[in-house]
Amino acid sequence: MNIRDRLSRRISMDDIHEITYLTQGNNKRKKELYDLLFDEEDQIAYQAAWAMNHYSSRENQWLYDKQDELINEAVHCRHTGKRRLILSLLYRQPLANPPRVDFLDFCLDRMISRKEPVGIRSLCMKIAYELCRPIPELTRELKAALGMMEGEFSPAIATARKNILKAMIRGKSIQII
Repeated sequence: MNIRDRLSRRISMDDIHEITYLTQGNNKRKKELYDLLFDEEDQIAYQAAWAMNHYSSRENQWLYDKQDELINEAVHCRHTGKRRLILSLLYRQPLANPPRVDFLDFCLDRMISRKEPVGIRSLCMKIAYELCRPIPELTRELKAALGMMEGEFSPAIATARKNILKAMIRGKSIQII
């Protein structure tokens, strides 16, 4: 199967399952799919990200050493759907400590931006918390930013905010890797 050809047209969950099955345990196929994440055609790149979001936890570990490339793509990506999917991939990874400052700034800016879709905002909140958690000064800064978001009307934003504030009290991670 030519993965690029498959991703160039409309795909279904059956296609996603077939692609993830074909890449399972096959690093050459995973690399092929990963490279398509950076394709010039938005549809192909978006659907490649969609397929990678269906990797099992074990298969997702293959992406860990590509974290910087994924962060670069998330920060510079103009396609909001693809950005959300890349952020989702990053959220499923152990994040670097100390954090990349540009990525932390990106997450802090996007979580309070009303121009961003709710999915991106809530993922940025969660990632920002995980990046700030080991550093008390950053955690205080995040808490102040979350305070500015009080009264958000979106249930997703309100829930993410509430869960992060609870986790801050306990000093626990909210990630499930």
